[in-house]
Amino acid sequence: MNPSDAAPAAGSRAAGGPAQPRRRATVHPGAWWLWALSLGTAATRTTNPLLLALLISASAYVVATHRTDTPTARAYPAFARLALAVLLIRLLFAVALGSPIPGTHALLTLPEVPLPHWAQGIRLGGKVTAEALVFAVYDGLKLATLLICVGAANALAAPTRLLKSLPGALYETGVAVVVALTFAPHLIADVQRLRAARRLRGRPDRGLRGLLQVGLPVLEGALERSVALAAAMEARGYGRTVEVPDRIRRTTAALTLGGLLGVCAGTYGLLTAEGGTYGIPLLLAGVVAAVAGLRLGGRRSLRTRYRPDRWDVRAWLVTGSGAAVAALLGLASAHDPDGLHPGVVPLVAPTLPLWPAAAILLALLPAFVVPKDPKDPMDPKEPS
Repeated sequence: MNPSDAAPAAGSRAAGGPAQPRRRATVHPGAWWLWALSLGTAATRTTNPLLLALLISASAYVVATHRTDTPTARAYPAFARLALAVLLIRLLFAVALGSPIPGTHALLTLPEVPLPHWAQGIRLGGKVTAEALVFAVYDGLKLATLLICVGAANALAAPTRLLKSLPGALYETGVAVVVALTFAPHLIADVQRLRAARRLRGRPDRGLRGLLQVGLPVLEGALERSVALAAAMEARGYGRTVEVPDRIRRTTAALTLGGLLGVCAGTYGLLTAEGGTYGIPLLLAGVVAAVAGLRLGGRRSLRTRYRPDRWDVRAWLVTGSGAAVAALLGLASAHDPDGLHPGVVPLVAPTLPLWPAAAILLALLPAFVVPKDPKDPMDPKEPS
């Protein structure tokens, strides 16, 4: 038999055994992050609690159907609890420090602390009105929705996968961020393990003494893990660069710095009424210059990618659905400000604008166009 004839059979099936499982088709992590950040951008365009709740529900449904079994995915409930804490803190500030929103529906009156004249505009205690609390709920819910969208991005795409897609000029920064994000779950696991061990031995794990006796071993373990990781990265060639001519290095710095300045100036122009004419051209020119600078800067870092994520049609659909939601809510905010920003003086119940709500439903598109991750056929926990 010709050896070349046996090669395909050996590649697809080993020694007559079952065929090797194919690699699961996954969406590019950058698409998930752009989708989630677009939903967060849409959340900044409205204070309507019904629309914000719809954004949270849409992102939570996609996370529930497509989340991965990774430590970052399991951190999604932590982002939800953080969002709830932000909302409660915003309400507490409105009660304790007062609010500039005038109101006539007084709920309670707290003892007011007199402040010196240089602290004018700040109030401790006093009358708490329903209008001030409703305004605080609207404002806090907007920030809470933004945090939940960031949590959805972490649940759908691990930062380590996103690192493979970064340009070479940002590779060192990406490595530092991913290492920091990887160490956080290990620190939490170490704290839980040490506290459980102290409880089993009948020793206190709370208070200042317990904190010191738990924190010091955790810090020591983190330092040892950092030294071992640094040695492993050094042995594998992380941080190696190549020589780049001075002309290319200066051009890269000029393009990157000029591009970032153009992006900042263009964004400022879009956010102000006077800069609407020059905002978009400056923003586009800045993005083009920054991308060119990053491409040139990538020449100093020689990198290879093992099984790189591909930007396919599903990635475009995921990104496009999030961008459509952000664009349509921005358009609705300009044409129907009362619907997207319900008033609190006088106090009225918020209404659900129909076509902005329908636009938010576009965020559910990834739940239907992206296939769910099948169970690994090599997983021993699964029945054969």
